[in-house]
Amino acid sequence: MNFHEVRFPASLSFGSIGGPERRTDVVTLANGFEERNTPWAHSRRRYDAGVGMRSLDDVETLISFFEARRGQLYGFRWKDWSDFKSSRASGEVAFEDQVIGTGDGTKTVFQLHKSYRSGEFSYLRPIFKPVLGSVRVGVAQDELREGVDYTVDANSGLVTFVQAPQEDMEVTAGFEFDVPVRFDTDRIQTSVASFQAGDVPNVPVVEVRV
Repeated sequence: MNFHEVRFPASLSFGSIGGPERRTDVVTLANGFEERNTPWAHSRRRYDAGVGMRSLDDVETLISFFEARRGQLYGFRWKDWSDFKSSRASGEVAFEDQVIGTGDGTKTVFQLHKSYRSGEFSYLRPIFKPVLGSVRVGVAQDELREGVDYTVDANSGLVTFVQAPQEDMEVTAGFEFDVPVRFDTDRIQTSVASFQAGDVPNVPVVEVRV
């Protein structure tokens, strides 16, 4: 897969704009009612990295990163400062933040995910790029030890237990995570004169499926 396990400089993504998008097909019927469907099971995020540029040194860093990724060719990690951890934005990551499964006595591998809830409805977002060293896992409200009781694949978000959690035991996790993205352009245009005047380049970034 064309993906580099390297994060876009977090100091440059801070201040960027962006967020989730969905695709909905809307058909208006003859009686005025609508039928709405979506071919996407999961949302996709878009960002503008150019907004975070504050100096010509930042632009130089951006260009180096862009060239090393060969433009759109290679994906990379992106820190979404508005949504990068399993806990609330104002909270600290804890092992009981998210329920990622229930033991059955046999299953040893669980996928990290984050739940987004509003009222009675919720959406489960799979997390494929957890931040190395940030993942905390628990079973039946007891925190376990990474490297002893379980391992985490930071490139896929899979948690593998040494021993399968027993039947009906709740498996929980807390973590920080990145978004897998790529540049959504093969061209970056910069101008020293326009940048000094307060104009920054447009650098679109889009989430990729991994």
